[in-house]
Amino acid sequence: MTEPITYLFVPGDRPDRFGKALTSGADRIIIDLEDSVLADHKMAARDAIAAAALDWQNVIVRINPVDTVHFEFDMSLLRSVPVRMVMLPKTESSDMISRVNRSLDKKCAMLPQIETVKSLFALQDILHADRVDRVAFGHLDFALDLGSSTDKDSLLYARSQIVHHSRYAEKPAPIDSVTAEFRDTDTVSAEAKAAKNLGFGGKLIIHPAQDLPVKKGFAPSPADIAWAKSVVQIIEKSGSGALAADGSMIDKPVEIRARHIIERAGKIS
Repeated sequence: MTEPITYLFVPGDRPDRFGKALTSGADRIIIDLEDSVLADHKMAARDAIAAAALDWQNVIVRINPVDTVHFEFDMSLLRSVPVRMVMLPKTESSDMISRVNRSLDKKCAMLPQIETVKSLFALQDILHADRVDRVAFGHLDFALDLGSSTDKDSLLYARSQIVHHSRYAEKPAPIDSVTAEFRDTDTVSAEAKAAKNLGFGGKLIIHPAQDLPVKKGFAPSPADIAWAKSVVQIIEKSGSGALAADGSMIDKPVEIRARHIIERAGKIS
């Protein structure tokens, strides 16, 4: 099964946007009860989610952190709807995930967000918690906690650790954080490509206009596809192992990479 690439945030207190989000082309939508909803709007947001006719197969709900006064109200909502996945902001331990699991009367996949330094150093604990699907990076909150810039160089270590720990835990590749700029599609695609090259498998988005640019960034380039096809063609013609083509050695890892590129190109297209 192909893992989702784009995850579109929608404020929970904007039910007029739910339907548009579901038809936007994004692989998943995240109806948010946390940062995008003011405290005095959160109850109305819960009511809107409960009343909405949603395709829950493609809907995730981001709740408020477990240590806030809003958490139990969020849990009450989730027990009343057929939610399949829950996003947990500022997850810093498996205990936080266990608390959500205990509060629900159903089995839901968990999508923890890595948004603090403590989260980063608890990655294996978080990734091995019950029902965790994959993790997502929240670079804005992470940089705030760290006291660093939000640029890619300042957060390269954190991003790399999230990718490496996810692979070690044998989880799907993690989801990269949002790109604030949505009108400049070249910037969106470039940041998506940088995330893909680092090992991320998807990206959070904040506007439907970011969906296609992100998928373009995650798709293999025409040059990559041409290279992959030439490698497979040479291998299939020769029927042997290590070969030289255009001055490059073709052995098993190269063959596997080439076939993965071709497969990914077909799925994303």
